[in-house]
Amino acid sequence: MTGAPVNTHPAKRPGDVRLEGRFGAVEKLDPLHHGADLWHAIRESDEIWTYMNYGPFPDPKSFGEWLAERATLDDPYSYAILNKDNKAIGIATLLEIRPAMRVIEVGHIVYSTALQRTPLATEAQYLLAHYVFETLGYRRYEWKCDSLNAASRRAAERFGFTFEGIFRQHMIRKGVNRDTAWFSMLDSEWPQRKAAFEAWLAPTNFDNDGRQKKSLAAFRQ
Repeated sequence: MTGAPVNTHPAKRPGDVRLEGRFGAVEKLDPLHHGADLWHAIRESDEIWTYMNYGPFPDPKSFGEWLAERATLDDPYSYAILNKDNKAIGIATLLEIRPAMRVIEVGHIVYSTALQRTPLATEAQYLLAHYVFETLGYRRYEWKCDSLNAASRRAAERFGFTFEGIFRQHMIRKGVNRDTAWFSMLDSEWPQRKAAFEAWLAPTNFDNDGRQKKSLAAFRQ
């Protein structure tokens, strides 16, 4: 017995695109264009680096050097998340890129406090997933995080990723052990996830104060 036949044509690699949404946009990270805004957004939020292999950064120079290095990499491929004023307030990357297997991961997610728990925080994930499945042609989209990172695990499940298990002693992060929680979303699941994202993001789902009327999880049900 073998698995089901699969289209073996490789997926495309991520590229220099601008993904437009209603609440903001996602575009390739450019340290010269985005650096000052990003530093302003994250400079007093050391807690956002707790589960990262890098950061926090003591000054704009060290942050700028890190940002410049990230922007040169093809894997992870970094994107800035911009608000309606075209100010960069977060970063997300596509990584562990395996076009032949059509597998890719979203990670190294840096959400400033100005981005956290906003419609744009969700829209950015929708825009990236839409790009991954419908433009690049991947069949498996992964999310991994420290098993102790409860906020990241909740976010993965909220966005429609399925928990697959814990890889024990998977990494050493800043001198401490990291067990890694694995999540995934498949191309066969994307149409339902896409419909839920779009229903949640619709203007009709927000009241006059910008509060959601119905949760993202509720739309998937």
